[in-house]
Amino acid sequence: MDIKDIVFRLCSAYGASGDENNAAETALDILHGFCTDAGIVNGNVIGNFGIHQEGLPLLVLDAHIDQIGMIVTEITDDGFIKVANLGGIDRRLLPAQQVIVHGKKDIKGVICSVPPHLLKGGSSKVPEFSEISVDTGLSRGELEEIISAGDTITFDSPCRSLLNDRISGGALDDRCGIAVILLALDMLQGKKLKYNVSVIFSVQEELGERGAKIGAYRLNPDIAIAIDVSFAFAEGENRKKCGLLGRGAMIGISPCLSREVSDILISVAKEAEIPYQLEVMNGLTSTNADRYSESREGAKTCTLSVPLRNMHTPVEVIDLSDVRNMASLLAEFIAEQEH
Repeated sequence: MDIKDIVFRLCSAYGASGDENNAAETALDILHGFCTDAGIVNGNVIGNFGIHQEGLPLLVLDAHIDQIGMIVTEITDDGFIKVANLGGIDRRLLPAQQVIVHGKKDIKGVICSVPPHLLKGGSSKVPEFSEISVDTGLSRGELEEIISAGDTITFDSPCRSLLNDRISGGALDDRCGIAVILLALDMLQGKKLKYNVSVIFSVQEELGERGAKIGAYRLNPDIAIAIDVSFAFAEGENRKKCGLLGRGAMIGISPCLSREVSDILISVAKEAEIPYQLEVMNGLTSTNADRYSESREGAKTCTLSVPLRNMHTPVEVIDLSDVRNMASLLAEFIAEQEH
């Protein structure tokens, strides 16, 4: 499996929270190669890997399919599109960004930026969303033929290669997590498994883990691992609160996670000599893991995260070696070891 190609393909499909169908169909097409029964249920992409064996615990691998974005709230008389946020967008970076508006057809636009010459004192405050406008070059009448209130907007930021196995793009959170799961399934083909494995690519994580909540209730796993991203250190950040690019999966440790599963993942990584790092949290993880740990009777839950720089921006950065190593760790965790 060409993991870079998979990540680029997943990231090229738009899927802001609440409008994930395009990205879901793309992921479903790839997942069908591993889970023949895969389908879309209430927006979530769900599939069972292999033939489930009676008596084995059910392990669910979850990664969210949605990305941050914006929603159209109105079209002004002057032909500008007004917006609100879908998920946690940093308003500091919005002026002058290139975007795609997903209406009856996709149209490209830019977010308006007031020139510094026209700003008092030559500086600007962080704009409120009520002050954000998208310019497409079309009039109000032309826009109303294509765009409606409620349509979504995503950053026009396709993936591109950087140096040293690193890539950048605007939807790596959490399409790279989906790629981890797909690569792990590829590694597990033909192997005897310790668990029955189900996969879910869940919707609306950025709006409060809504897809995972209904997915967790439907699947009712014994064990769940949320595959997501977490903070990778960059200049100016606190090293103690960040992982490092290229140092492997970040294994979650938290009072709301299963220490048993965390310790098994650590042991597996050490035994297989797979690089890993720890992510210690003192409460909720703010990932889909929080939903699995409290659904029904609760599942033994852990997080595995890909270190990612510039989270929730159009220029997120990951190291593909972390994707490969995390997939290897998952595969080692799931496979029955031969003696």
